Amino acid sequence: MSAVPAPTRAPHLWWVATVCGMASFIDAAAIVSSGIALVIYQQTIGLTDGQLGALSAALTLSIAIGAISGGRLGDRFGRRAVFLVTMVMVIIGATLLVLAGGFASLMVGTILLGLGSGADLPVSLATISEAATDANRGKLLGFSQILWTGGILSSTAISAIVGGMGRLGGQLLFAQVGVAALLVLLARLTIPESASWSAAHSERKAGARTVRAERTGLKDLLGDRLYLMPFLALLGFYTLTNLGANTGGQFGTLIAVNAVGISVQLNSTIGLVLFPLGFVWALLFMRIVDTPRRMTWFVIGAVALAVSYLLPVVLGFSLPVWIAMQVINGFGGAFAFEAMMKVWSQESFPTLMRSSAQGTVIAVARVVAAGAATVTPVLSHTPRVLYLCIFAVASIGLLIGYLGFRKGRANLFDVEAKDLAEAQVELMAQGHRRDAPASARLP
Repeated sequence: MSAVPAPTRAPHLWWVATVCGMASFIDAAAIVSSGIALVIYQQTIGLTDGQLGALSAALTLSIAIGAISGGRLGDRFGRRAVFLVTMVMVIIGATLLVLAGGFASLMVGTILLGLGSGADLPVSLATISEAATDANRGKLLGFSQILWTGGILSSTAISAIVGGMGRLGGQLLFAQVGVAALLVLLARLTIPESASWSAAHSERKAGARTVRAERTGLKDLLGDRLYLMPFLALLGFYTLTNLGANTGGQFGTLIAVNAVGISVQLNSTIGLVLFPLGFVWALLFMRIVDTPRRMTWFVIGAVALAVSYLLPVVLGFSLPVWIAMQVINGFGGAFAFEAMMKVWSQESFPTLMRSSAQGTVIAVARVVAAGAATVTPVLSHTPRVLYLCIFAVASIGLLIGYLGFRKGRANLFDVEAKDLAEAQVELMAQGHRRDAPASARLP
């Protein structure tokens, strides 16, 4: 893969954050739109239950494969070349899904959509983090969570309008993903290659002994405790906490109808009414993530997230408890879930392994969630047992996140350009503190 020529003028940071952060919008929109549109297609095209399940599994697996491969390709060939190719894949995949007349074309479109959106996420987040500074990196990464919420809201709102239009409704849901990807592709032509990646790539070709030039591959990731420990912490934290989020996303409606005893329409209305709170929590996260209060808010969020899963176990599945669970869960997840994973994963690894590490974390979490989803429908018949299991698993994940990052680690952006030996001395001297104020960080 050859590098795509980049524009010479550096764009505004918020433009980079918005255009690259749209990876989160497209990821969310693709998943939600597929979940709704494929059900519509089942009724109009004539898909069997087995074919519907195969398409859903293919999307999840393709996203996971895309995250691993896209992350590695982004570290090896550059951020810009990869995030342009991924948008083309999403556009082609969405187009096939709009025009599909049968299972085979749906499968090809689903795989392309999953590969493209999965590969795009770690590379785009790396581009944002490498364009930012210590003073605003977390805030810019946190903005991607707002765009992620926007992707869910967009698909949900469109489905409310077109859900009764038959096959056309499904086509419009997939079309919005394709149109969004086309606009993002055009906007990304204005985004240059990451300066950090270009410097690391040049230093590596020249044989420099800097951190960013020497620390690049899986051997370095797994063989150096400095990178292995945060990598394992991120794997455990995100994989286990994602199980609860995935259960709510895939089976929340099923549980609401069967356990809470409310209609699909009422459950959807509750979700739409609570959506603005998600934006509020995300904005609050953006305000605190680049301050020394980050870990304090993580602990508050972790307690809230764990308690939310325990509420229906203790109090039962009633409408007030269901609403309270969603409010508390949304608050806790804003500070102790995916947004925090994105920030930690950007800060914990050097440039040429950054998107590889995060892509692997995302992929493992998606695959494990897909496996858990195969037994969740059975457990949903005993919802208190299901949510007790989610509480236990999420609590372990949150504890792993806290233990892995409670003492902080030096922000590797601060030492990437330094000689290996010099960087190791500085990291040890600073006590691996990452959550100190910017003025106290490594020079």
